[in-house]
Amino acid sequence: MLRADFVIDNAALVATCAGPAPRRGIAQHDISPVRNASIAASDGHVLFVGPSATLAATIDVAADAVRVDATGCTVVPGFVDAHTHVVFAGDRRHELHRRLAGATYAEIAADGGGIVRTVECTRRASEEALIAATTPRLDEMLACGTTTAEAKSGYGLTTESELRQLRVIRALDHAHPIDLVPTFMGAHEVPVEYRSRRGEYVQLVVDEMLTAVHDEELAEWCDVFCETGVFTPEESRTILDAGTRMGLKPRIHADELGKSGGSRVAAAVHARSADHLLFVDEEGADLMADADVCATLLPAAAFYLKIGRFAPARMLIEHGVPVALATDVNPGGGFSPSIPFAMTLGCFAMRLTLEEALVAATINGAWSIDRADRVGSLEPGKLMDAVIVNGELVDLIRVGAASIRTVIKRGQVVSDRR
Repeated sequence: MLRADFVIDNAALVATCAGPAPRRGIAQHDISPVRNASIAASDGHVLFVGPSATLAATIDVAADAVRVDATGCTVVPGFVDAHTHVVFAGDRRHELHRRLAGATYAEIAADGGGIVRTVECTRRASEEALIAATTPRLDEMLACGTTTAEAKSGYGLTTESELRQLRVIRALDHAHPIDLVPTFMGAHEVPVEYRSRRGEYVQLVVDEMLTAVHDEELAEWCDVFCETGVFTPEESRTILDAGTRMGLKPRIHADELGKSGGSRVAAAVHARSADHLLFVDEEGADLMADADVCATLLPAAAFYLKIGRFAPARMLIEHGVPVALATDVNPGGGFSPSIPFAMTLGCFAMRLTLEEALVAATINGAWSIDRADRVGSLEPGKLMDAVIVNGELVDLIRVGAASIRTVIKRGQVVSDRR
């Protein structure tokens, strides 16, 4: 009989999200629920998920096991935040005041704000300073239920400063409870000093930055901001193809501010994920579906940037594209660390069902960063990462309420509001 050192007892409902990944179409609605359930784990991995009445006959619970009573609660997998820019220095909250007064994203950027402002601050910051600035952001994300997150570079735009951010991600992956998945994004913006010679910057990314990232084994993914005024589809493909040759898997910022062609690039390079997608059309969705590209949608960014529209999640699901949700934590438009807030916007602004939003924030998010074999669902063999919700599943989308009671990472309670 298997022996457990950690147990969640007597949950009213466990939304396991167990089963194959990614979920697409009607399957995106499947959360594989178990009622009146318990979960047992050993050494940070799930052993058992099933009716509480059958636990004792299946699992030998150690006398000194940690037991967490979830009576009256709902348990869901730890959230997987598949798109963040959490490592940065500086503060751009003043831009929010300008935006609320009517300034657009483009106007703020033209005045020296936006990404280039964060680049100035991040270039000056040491690794120690970046770790100190990033840790409280990760703490906020953890308290909101995130147990695994992707994290990008992209606020340095020089070889050394990009490497510095990736080293910080590696250090925090070891030091913080949240598991971090590193993405190189030297192609986040064309730096000011290269604006008149952008081709040289693309070559810098391809020839020098990617080689240095590869040599230090600092990243798993390569990302590009494919957008009008940033990187063209041709430049984006050049960079992503170069990243692939260096062993970095492709993902892309696509069709956020207009029809940039990013969704088509994603399909052409077989990116695992195309992100944002506010302006993706049905042809782009079909190409993504055929190429097995996940749509990672970031409704909080659209909300805080006041873009005036959200990604067409319903259309993407109807066209067979698996949909994930993420926060886009960043200094300019990703002001919320909360996956439940992203789920709320997914439901009320993008027409997702609650079950579709949960799948998007768990197993599909895990698949989009190539972690579905270990996180994103509660089933034997996977990490014991879980969120205990006070009340029913729907309580997750009560914005501002203390719905998340307990967060568990690798079989340890890492946040508790009891």
